Amino acid sequence: MSFKDFKVPYPVDERYSKRVAYFSMEYAIHQPLKIYSGGLGFLSGSHLRSAYELKQNLIAVGILWKYGYYDQARNQDQTLQVTWMEKQYSFLEDTGIKYQITVHEHPVWVKVFYLDPETFHTAPLFLLTTDIPENDYVSQTISHRLYDANVATKVAQFILLGVGGAKLLDELGFKPEVYHLNEAHGLSAAFYLYKKYNNDIEEVRKKLVFTTHTPEEAGNEKHDIHLCHKMSYFCGLTTDEVKKLTGNPDEMFNHSLAALRFARLANGVSKLHGKVSRALWSKYENICPIISITNAQNGKYWADDQLYRFMDERANFLFDERKKFLKKRTFEIVADQTGKLFDTSIFTIVWARRFAGYKRAGLITSDDERFEELINNKKYPIQIIWAGKPYPVDYPAITEFNSLVHLSRKYKNVSVLIGYELMLSRRLKQGADCWLNNPRVPREASGTSGMTAAMNGAVNFSTDDGWVPEYINPGKNGFVVPKVDYLNMTVHEQDDYDLNCIYEILNKQILPLYYDHHDAWREVIKTGMQDVRIQFDSNRMANEYYELLYKGVK
Repeated sequence: MSFKDFKVPYPVDERYSKRVAYFSMEYAIHQPLKIYSGGLGFLSGSHLRSAYELKQNLIAVGILWKYGYYDQARNQDQTLQVTWMEKQYSFLEDTGIKYQITVHEHPVWVKVFYLDPETFHTAPLFLLTTDIPENDYVSQTISHRLYDANVATKVAQFILLGVGGAKLLDELGFKPEVYHLNEAHGLSAAFYLYKKYNNDIEEVRKKLVFTTHTPEEAGNEKHDIHLCHKMSYFCGLTTDEVKKLTGNPDEMFNHSLAALRFARLANGVSKLHGKVSRALWSKYENICPIISITNAQNGKYWADDQLYRFMDERANFLFDERKKFLKKRTFEIVADQTGKLFDTSIFTIVWARRFAGYKRAGLITSDDERFEELINNKKYPIQIIWAGKPYPVDYPAITEFNSLVHLSRKYKNVSVLIGYELMLSRRLKQGADCWLNNPRVPREASGTSGMTAAMNGAVNFSTDDGWVPEYINPGKNGFVVPKVDYLNMTVHEQDDYDLNCIYEILNKQILPLYYDHHDAWREVIKTGMQDVRIQFDSNRMANEYYELLYKGVK
């Protein structure tokens, strides 16, 4: 296949004819391609699947991570072990494209691989690697580990994605009308374009759009501007020129702030997140408008077709039997990993996502007495499964994971699983009766795992954050902790309030409904499945990106 004057290799729908280049640090497309860590990748993967289904003129750029994020294994005592395994992908095509970029004032070779749209039914994806013999070992390591803990390596990764990706588009002759940065990791592309357009920032601004996923300033990437300069992040500009161009005199270079000043338009990833983002950045001048395009997930990939068929046919017996089968299949994984035999007739809560402090994985366990009562409830028995990957050097999150492992040893009906990637994510959503989500409001920008849980017959039970305010109708399609004035609460007060509400709703509403009024419980499941099917399918989202974010860019 020739990659000269590259065109999307399928007929493009004229509604989506504008040429778009999409930059993301990670993509969760299918289990065999391990180049993702969590929610950002799940979102990017669903976006590419929907771009393919809608026949959009969009190509994607990412990095081929040699060791992926990491492999989650266990120590002898079942606690978390971080391991690094080299990945091999026979289904990726070597494009034959090689070119140089500058990193740390030194030429680095970039080699390009291609994921054909027909392999996993996605938009075309180009993956960059520096792990080739032409580079010295340090340069090879740039594309080794997703979100490398070494700061200089991480900046080099940002250069590879941004500058390397922008240069690739020139090599392909694709000529994007829109450069879409999914988070600010690829922002160095803006400096490449600035030089390409003869230092005309308005030309860059016409073509650049930006999606922010972070609802608080501290979570946005900042690095020493002199380190970034030394790493050749700014494509030859001096630090003084960068400060003037970005309007930021600080010694710390704020990637998101620069993106919001370089972009024509930006978006938050839920209605609430858009509101939070506008408030967050309002103290800064010359920020581009921030709209909201709520995240979504690809129903064709995620949804259980038979559950939906039985729902549409109103075949309640078959619907219930299908859900039991899905639970049984999930519980085989539980038994295989932990030696515990779970019962398909028992109410099962799953908490599964990236482990991070604000997501509060162990919140429900923080009151020993109430947790003991819950877990030993004879009238309304319960099973709980936890899973998720902490960042490999986030030691508080790893400690929380390990503490849950130790806790689970006391109970036959509590388990903690490893290997939380696409395949296990799907199985856990199929096996859950209740998908528990309890981040501290308003720290979850979107939090899309509950969407795919609903697509598999799991009922959402969440704090009122991210996408949830747009979805949950309490008691009708899910359950939600009523929102209060969290901003005037301490963290301890917020945790106490949320914990009390979780136990109150669980004990007085959810468990009696499941066990004593199963027909009504089934209707909650079905309503949730119906409500998520259209509004939170990524085809809606991919269409909105064209209609709301890309249109008007010349």
